[in-house]
Amino acid sequence: MKYYLSVLAGAMSYGILSTIVVLAYGEGYQLGEVVGSQLITGFILSWMLALYTKFKIKRRSQADGKSPSSSAAANVFTRLTWKQRLLLMAAGTPTVITGLVYYQSLRYIPASLAIILLFQFTWISVLIQAISKRQRPDKVTFLTLIILFGVTLLAAGFLEQGLSEFNGLGIALGLMAAVSYSLFVLFSGKAVPSAHPAFRSAWMVTGGLILLCILFPPTFLFNGLIWSQLLVFGLLLGFFGAFIPPVLFAVGVPHIGGDMAGILGAVELPVAVLLSSFVLHEHVSGLQWFGVIIVLIGVALPELYKMRLKRSRSTPLYS
Repeated sequence: MKYYLSVLAGAMSYGILSTIVVLAYGEGYQLGEVVGSQLITGFILSWMLALYTKFKIKRRSQADGKSPSSSAAANVFTRLTWKQRLLLMAAGTPTVITGLVYYQSLRYIPASLAIILLFQFTWISVLIQAISKRQRPDKVTFLTLIILFGVTLLAAGFLEQGLSEFNGLGIALGLMAAVSYSLFVLFSGKAVPSAHPAFRSAWMVTGGLILLCILFPPTFLFNGLIWSQLLVFGLLLGFFGAFIPPVLFAVGVPHIGGDMAGILGAVELPVAVLLSSFVLHEHVSGLQWFGVIIVLIGVALPELYKMRLKRSRSTPLYS
């Protein structure tokens, strides 16, 4: 049960971010300052965890009798070549792009709509994999994608208010965030999977921070702005966005499997919509809530179908 709760808590942490960003914008902070303070916090926390993990593994190998074999195993587990480090840093750059365009979309559209647009990564990821592998999705997945695409119009409120009532730039940025997040999911799973999760996360955050410093030089570190309320927002965003979810997913996903993790990860959507309604006082109609529920069902449907097929194949047949 603790592994299910771990993944659930990690997904819920992601759902908190949009509300914190909107509150930071309300205090007058800019995009580069918000994302920069988040990544710097995540960078510090991630490397603290990585160094603690290295110390723990080294200590455990020494406790095993200081044998050369155990020490060598520890080194293989923690050390990465520069080629592997660069690969992980490159895999971490889509998270920065996702954060930038997603957080920028919050300037133009409600947080409840932005998270729904971000959630389009579900069918975009399938589309990218289908194109890259030149393989058509199965019937269940294809039907689910059609349902998700259609119900998004309901959950976003397009059917009630009309498309003209929403900011076109905000919608475009939200969809760009979904594409970027899909690329992150695709690349991160293939980038040095044998490395320890703590070191994978640390190097990916490092790559993202380097890219951000190029795009938005962190002047807030030198002009004293970091010691204002920006520090509070940066700590919250870094803790709930760049640190807690990767750690909790690394703990829970290996034990419950990627299929169930995908289902539990969908809790990010209702958490974000709920907070935008109660904290930011955004209007979310009953019809939109119905659309959110259908989106969650659509996300879970193909994964549940796959799990059912696996169980039926593994069940022995007796004559």
